[in-house]
Amino acid sequence: MHGATLGLIGYGQIGRAVARRSQGFGMRVLHHDPYAPDDALSTSVDLPTLLAEADVVSLHVPLTPQTRHLIGAAELAAMKPTATLVSTSRGGVVDEDALLRALRDGSIHSAGLDVYEREPMGQELSPLVAEPHAVTLPHIGSATEATRAAMVDLAVDNIQDVLAGDPARTPIPGGAATPGQDRAPRPVGGRGAM
Repeated sequence: MHGATLGLIGYGQIGRAVARRSQGFGMRVLHHDPYAPDDALSTSVDLPTLLAEADVVSLHVPLTPQTRHLIGAAELAAMKPTATLVSTSRGGVVDEDALLRALRDGSIHSAGLDVYEREPMGQELSPLVAEPHAVTLPHIGSATEATRAAMVDLAVDNIQDVLAGDPARTPIPGGAATPGQDRAPRPVGGRGAM
């Protein structure tokens, strides 16, 4: 990963956290997000530029009608054949059929997923689970007591802010909150364990 180009699609709190961590690997960071300008960690670019230049494309967007199948056959074809797609946001953001075809025909090198179009999978697993160029995991990275407590604290903070007439700390992109707001959530353990 050292010296590789990381492309972040979505540059909110999680995208920025990934950008900070990438600095330890000396990575060049690009991002595509209509609500986030350049900053000290990353350069804002259009989606075609990000797809063409990134060695790793990492998704950090919510699932909305506008982001459903944001990554489909055309976007995968625009990526480097040596690139890896990482999806940890929401399953419907990636067209899984197109991804499976891209992995099998070598359009991209690999994929890492912990979200899927159909969740929970149940008895019938996604064919990506058996694909040799895909690493698949369950979406449980936040399933620690401390992280879940911090998530509850942040939700309460947002509610209290809005009820007090202030913008939310973690606004929905495109919502009524002030863009670029830099209020920080409380550290883990702020209100006590659950």
